[in-house]
Amino acid sequence: MIHLSLFDGCSMYRVACERAGIPVTKYFSSEIDPYAQKVSKANWNDIDYLGDVTQIIPKLDSLPKIDVVVGGSPCQGFSLAGKQLNFDDPRSKLFFEFVRIVDKVKPKYVLLENVRMKQESKDIITKYMDVGEPTLINSALLSAQNRNRLYWTNIPFNPPQDLGILLSDILEDADTDRDKSYCLDANYYKGGSISKYFNKRDRQLVFSFAENLNNGCHLVAEADVNGFDIIKRVYGRTGKSPALTTMQGGHREPKVICSPIRDKSKTVRSGGRGSYDRHEWDSVDKLHWRKLTPLECERLQTLPDNYTNHVSNSQRYKMIGNGFTVDVIAHIIKGMAA
Repeated sequence: MIHLSLFDGCSMYRVACERAGIPVTKYFSSEIDPYAQKVSKANWNDIDYLGDVTQIIPKLDSLPKIDVVVGGSPCQGFSLAGKQLNFDDPRSKLFFEFVRIVDKVKPKYVLLENVRMKQESKDIITKYMDVGEPTLINSALLSAQNRNRLYWTNIPFNPPQDLGILLSDILEDADTDRDKSYCLDANYYKGGSISKYFNKRDRQLVFSFAENLNNGCHLVAEADVNGFDIIKRVYGRTGKSPALTTMQGGHREPKVICSPIRDKSKTVRSGGRGSYDRHEWDSVDKLHWRKLTPLECERLQTLPDNYTNHVSNSQRYKMIGNGFTVDVIAHIIKGMAA
């Protein structure tokens, strides 16, 4: 089969073809990001690069018959989490380049991925795609992240089954306070205050214990009475709740609780209500929060480990966040072999 991948990024679709067992006679890629192209070239030697999607119409007449056109056009103008400029955003207007190319090559199969959006925008895309209503799939079914995406396609497929993959399953080390990562996006590379990034942006973070802490520690997402109840269930401890919160910048700081302590000189105080049993509990205020590593982000998108390690970490985060969840695409395109 001959494939044309528009907005190809680092050729995650090529990975999906291999994983789904879909034959690739020729693979044409349209992408302008030099870093994404560098990663693509480092992983594949059978890709023909066509350049800017707005400039490839004249090149199509010299290409062999295209069987499949796939793409995830830029979504910044559509995203419900963004400014929702819709088709007024020049990046979102690139969807019409996708339509022009599909109309030109008339492939047997077509697949477009994009974010959840307002019904008005979805209806416009559905009209131009002319393959029926899109299917909403959460990548959480096949990966460790919550990532809801719409898929317009004429490829026959059934919705995927939940594989039960957790965020803790894909971490290199450390631990996490949630079952699934928040949706990974291209802005994950940005720096700044980790605590503000976590509390205000709801981005995924994981934590590592300090070297001098023993096993017997448990994360309390909000260190309050509910958190104490978690500790009771885990360690079988009983008693009144110690104060497990501090207010910094108007929000609760997560804590790790260690039990039982061995240093009897330490005392946990309970919000001005006196000290708690110093023989049983100690609160640890300093968590070693960190962002997900690029390798962990690759795993969120079900890429092979170190697939993107040919460029800087900032560029890796960007292209991974902009890309497909590979196993979702692989699940869909298996329908082409049916």
